[in-house]
Amino acid sequence: MLNLTGKNALVTGIANNRSIAWGIAQQLHKAGANLGITYMPDERGKMETKVAELVQPLNPSLFIPCNVQNDEQIQSTFKTVHDKWGKLDILIHCLAFANKEDLSGDFSQTSRSGFKTALEISTYSLVQLSGAAKPLMTQGGSIVTLTYLGGVRAIPNYNVMGVAKAGLEMSVRYLAAELGPQNIRVNAISAGPIRTLASSAVGGILDMIHHVEQVAPLRRTVTQLEVGNTAAFLCSDLSSGITGQVLYVDAGYEIMGM
Repeated sequence: MLNLTGKNALVTGIANNRSIAWGIAQQLHKAGANLGITYMPDERGKMETKVAELVQPLNPSLFIPCNVQNDEQIQSTFKTVHDKWGKLDILIHCLAFANKEDLSGDFSQTSRSGFKTALEISTYSLVQLSGAAKPLMTQGGSIVTLTYLGGVRAIPNYNVMGVAKAGLEMSVRYLAAELGPQNIRVNAISAGPIRTLASSAVGGILDMIHHVEQVAPLRRTVTQLEVGNTAAFLCSDLSSGITGQVLYVDAGYEIMGM
């Protein structure tokens, strides 16, 4: 039976009730994990209030601001984890961003700053957070991130984010190789298209979802909770022999040629 009782799990990337990170947090809580939630701080505190109200039923023992473009906030986040928990067992990385203008049009016209922003937030943040989590995972651990098929295939209106996801998937492999001797496993979930705040920036997202519903073997797309179930599995002892992998949770769409 999947049981995460006694495990400390830090979840990043919850923005609203459509976030895949929200589906993951719910399933980790259901399995008994002790949750810590990070949120993206803003000047008016709207995100803090929104996320705090959403996650209240999960009773997180930590609720921390963390902008991954701010080194001091990252250090502060993991210092809080160390001071309050002593150890970390699970890190959920659900962070991705690209400027909307860099997701469409000619890929060759991607701006230098846009390319840097997409890879810094969507790819490098996994490397940096994993490095900060490493000394706290004293009893082993599991790190799970989110990717998408656009990291291995050219997807319309995905452009620079596809490059970021390709880098993310390769980062999973290098991190798995580094952290494996400490019994820390690193994996990615490649979810099918889901309507989220992040995906709304991708042009034609509803057309993509409808296409998957017509073509995927299961003739549907997936839900946040289905991705959450897979994440909970990857964070549990049931997946103790799995690391460095990309698991597709996309109703089977990835296997289809047409």
